[in-house]
Amino acid sequence: MNYGVDRALGIVVAVGDRAFSVRAGADAGLLDAIEGLSREALTAHSLNAVLAAGRASWTALHERVDEAVRRSPGDFVDVHDLNLRMPFEVADYVDFYSSIHHATNLGRLLRPGTEPLMANWRHLPVSYHGRAGTVVVTGTPVRRPKGLIAGEDGALAYGPTARLDIELEVGVVVGGHTDVGEPMTIDQAGEHIFGVVLLNDWSARDIQAYEYQPLGPHLGKSFATSISGWVTPIDDLRPFLVAGPPQEPLPSAHLRTVERWAIDVDLRVLLESRTMRQAGVPPYEISATNFAGLYWTIAQQLAHLTSNGAALRPGDLYASGTVSGPTRGTEGSLIELSWGGQEPLALPDGTTRTFLQDGDRVILEGSAGTRVRLGSVEGEILQ
Repeated sequence: MNYGVDRALGIVVAVGDRAFSVRAGADAGLLDAIEGLSREALTAHSLNAVLAAGRASWTALHERVDEAVRRSPGDFVDVHDLNLRMPFEVADYVDFYSSIHHATNLGRLLRPGTEPLMANWRHLPVSYHGRAGTVVVTGTPVRRPKGLIAGEDGALAYGPTARLDIELEVGVVVGGHTDVGEPMTIDQAGEHIFGVVLLNDWSARDIQAYEYQPLGPHLGKSFATSISGWVTPIDDLRPFLVAGPPQEPLPSAHLRTVERWAIDVDLRVLLESRTMRQAGVPPYEISATNFAGLYWTIAQQLAHLTSNGAALRPGDLYASGTVSGPTRGTEGSLIELSWGGQEPLALPDGTTRTFLQDGDRVILEGSAGTRVRLGSVEGEILQ
């Protein structure tokens, strides 16, 4: 089951190609007396009140919705008839950099001849603080951003990015809250992780290249971050929790746990050019990988995020960072797939890509096993 918000119906739960209206379930008395969840929370046009209720309420709601779905088979609409909006209001947004393959690839591309991983990378989940106000729901067009770009001769010019990229990521939706000054322990992570979304952290690589030293990404990232309209609850992903990769050296005590927090989810990136779309050629798969190989798990990311006493709020969103695998064709960004533009990708329409062109549409998909499908996220590039 996936949770979303339709502009007319409010909160809906997708079961395959059908969607169940939580408001209708509440009106029928099927969701009464769930501790922490009022009728107002269940009939709202956002998941934030549900996120605020906490773990016990989420599990109870999930069980009751499952029961209601089985008892009321007629109370469904086709998911293709829905008009999904942002499923929750983003309180804060943090993006991590937790794939060792992605970090190694970028290190080799950007700092050739040196150690690709920075000295701190194996000791903590590196991240940057993003902009919550430009997180958008799937289907929202992405306008090509402008910024200061350094030419080969070092001269600066303000203009549109020529190296517009994607980043295949998984976002984690946070609920409950913690108090300022009180770090959350890693074994409390499950109390705050409501679910996950697919996420595309669009990146203007040439803008980013000039601005990122010494404080990191800013305008090269903050113009748009796309998420799926469906949130997949962690309750449905528990059968797919596995042990993460070995970590060397052993991380700090606040990042250690015996619980399994890597997630066995298959991920895909598809690209469709404007000419492919006009000719009826389906989107073309340019990458396929798996989320379980992420070096720093989502629990370690959340524990680190709060380790200085930063507080959590309902609607906080943090992202995994680009998910890349160890072999060619498993990279989660175009800068890796085209190796910095040196190895263009061939598309079915006879064109090639190093970075995105106007009219391109990118689609991210994910699935776990045969029954759990994450909501896809897509966006078309506008001039």
